[in-house]
Amino acid sequence: MPELNERPDKQVLDDLKAVVGAAGFREEAADLEPHLTEWRGLFKGRTPLMLLPSSAAEVSAVMKICSAHGIAVVPQGGNTGLAGGAIPGIEGDESQILLSASRLNKVREIDAENYTMTVEAGCILAEIQTAAQDDGLFFPLSLAAEGSCQIGGNISTNAGGTNVLRFGNTRDLVLGLEVVLPDGSIYDDLRGLRKDNTGYDLKQLFIGAEGTLGFVTAATLKLFPAARATATAWLAMESPAAAVSLYSEARKRAGDELVAFELMPRIAIDMVLDHIPGTRDPLADAQPWYVLLELASARNQVLTDEQLTDLLGSCLERGLVQDGIVANSEAQRADLWRLRHGISEAQKNAGASIKHDISVPVSAMPAFLEQANQLVEARVPGIRPVPFGHLGDGNLHYNVSQPADMDATTFLMLWEELNELVHTLAVELGGSFSAEHGIGSLKVAELERLADPVKMNLMRAVKQALDPGGIMNPGKVLR
Repeated sequence: MPELNERPDKQVLDDLKAVVGAAGFREEAADLEPHLTEWRGLFKGRTPLMLLPSSAAEVSAVMKICSAHGIAVVPQGGNTGLAGGAIPGIEGDESQILLSASRLNKVREIDAENYTMTVEAGCILAEIQTAAQDDGLFFPLSLAAEGSCQIGGNISTNAGGTNVLRFGNTRDLVLGLEVVLPDGSIYDDLRGLRKDNTGYDLKQLFIGAEGTLGFVTAATLKLFPAARATATAWLAMESPAAAVSLYSEARKRAGDELVAFELMPRIAIDMVLDHIPGTRDPLADAQPWYVLLELASARNQVLTDEQLTDLLGSCLERGLVQDGIVANSEAQRADLWRLRHGISEAQKNAGASIKHDISVPVSAMPAFLEQANQLVEARVPGIRPVPFGHLGDGNLHYNVSQPADMDATTFLMLWEELNELVHTLAVELGGSFSAEHGIGSLKVAELERLADPVKMNLMRAVKQALDPGGIMNPGKVLR
């Protein structure tokens, strides 16, 4: 394979444009701009050309040209990632082609009897949810960006979200993939099988690989029966330890009907109330911590409500819950979830923040929070920790906002130093420094610092085997 091309010549760019046709490329600066900035503004990129193929065959033709000429390819879905994994030319060069999945947006098939659907990579997550719902079924992947993120990006980052507790990460929801490899060959494994022991489960290589091994063009996904009943509660408590005890009790009593268990501190709710219009505090009195708990069941609504009532009664008796409210309508349920989903946007509007996406065993979460707060407050007096997230699966977004008396630029200069403190602690407690957002460009050095050397060698061997020319998303995940 040739070395990566420093700048594709005009003829090669014209050849790439010809593959996708007039509607399938963008090259004007104004058209490229929205695709070259990471959502938080941490990364700004460059590219001479964005391609928007409309079929796996077009992707294949693009990859063959890029492979032959040593042109780097950066896959992009909805560009909602938080680690810079979909931004080309971050180092300032203009050699990397941006390959968008946006025109690969068909729902190819829904097999209701097999509880599967096959969709193309550019389908918006919320539209996939709606398509399943229209057939009386349920696709459980759900996250704050579901109105704009694409399933190809969800697959490439192994996205998590609020339903992981019951249904698992994206990895657990994918039965088959169609992937265009760096040499242009198409790996077609779009089968809706739950059992298949014919050798290596190759699709798993591409889930969570962040576009470094190939370009996902379609997927066969698991579907589930739609819940007949849902019961949602907003609960106030004094500490994360009480929340962990509440979680344990809820799992014992509700089993897999417990589908969400989200932890939030008071400061996060205050930020949402201040910066997200139309939100309001569900409770009269402020408390230090809150849990958003949800049950979903195939049983009728009366039985599900009774189950939640029994759970909350037990927890009130034990002093685990100080106050709470149960949603009595779908509108009220939506309002409660809006508080949770609005935290990231609210914190963005509340000043500069340094963010972490960690996971630890659920039992270790109180210790992590106590020790992490001590570490960051000792380094930056007045810092404002805003930890929130999916306590039920041990994943917390340990975000810290700038002190009131520190300017944003000075605070953001501490990003790497605070990352090192928080990430090291998470790993020491048996956890991970990247739970659901991926490595991208942001955490490459941390992966090298904290990952097991044997794991790193295996990852490099896989990369070399599938992408010997190094054209797929160079500099992301692995250097």
